[in-house]
Amino acid sequence: MGYKTVVVHVNSSADTERRVRLAAQIVRMAKGRLVGAAMSGISRFLYADHATAMGVSMAAQCIDEARENARASLRRFESQCRMLDLPSFESRLLDDQAADGLVLQSRYGDLVILSQVNPDDPVPPLEQETPEYVAMSGARPVLVVPYAGHFEAPFQRVLVAWDGSMEATRAITAAIPLMECAGKVTLAVFNAGREPGTHGSEPGADMALYLARHGIRVEVSSQVTAIDIGSALLSFAADIDADLLVMGCYGHSRFREIMLGGVSRTVLRSMTLPVLLAH
Repeated sequence: MGYKTVVVHVNSSADTERRVRLAAQIVRMAKGRLVGAAMSGISRFLYADHATAMGVSMAAQCIDEARENARASLRRFESQCRMLDLPSFESRLLDDQAADGLVLQSRYGDLVILSQVNPDDPVPPLEQETPEYVAMSGARPVLVVPYAGHFEAPFQRVLVAWDGSMEATRAITAAIPLMECAGKVTLAVFNAGREPGTHGSEPGADMALYLARHGIRVEVSSQVTAIDIGSALLSFAADIDADLLVMGCYGHSRFREIMLGGVSRTVLRSMTLPVLLAH
């Protein structure tokens, strides 16, 4: 089992090189194919609106410039893949905003890799990825790479956040290829006593048994905290020196607005390690 097709977001961000490098390492684990997806930033719905206020000629000029910027990013992606001696990769250019294009491309891959929002990154707004939107609206799990730090795959110390939810279940299932290669997997259950009907008499035991059937040895850690779960989760990750966090992504969408749950919001804002999310 492994990720045979990994989609990585390619744009003009300084973070692109780091996430492509990590994506290439993950692709090698399953001898898969890396797809670099770059979006022009021009919404595909623009083409259906012939009465654009910009005027036809100005619109065409903007579109050509946006496409060329995306092509330049893809050329850098291809050059990096050749430098990494990656045997299987391809580039895809889409006329769309970054988030919508990644949601579309998620249907044709096993995993989508993008970066945590960097408040100091001067990337144009339409090139910016929005991890929460892709995780909530896409068809596949999302691996979010922090904008600071150095990370390597295969991951060696994986922390799994388990709360008995469908979202967490999907995230755990999606992360099996990464956990199979890890040296240590810790399954953390926070404040299980508050929801005894969810976890049963031995919180985490059933999920640990499920993962054991995949050959993954799991240490269950029951945690009690009075602070918010997102902060407690990141603190525990630091305590055990985890290099990957696996968790469900909670929230709901209303048109284009994503309203995240408190745990997801805290983790995406303050994360210092890669996070695999699934909704």
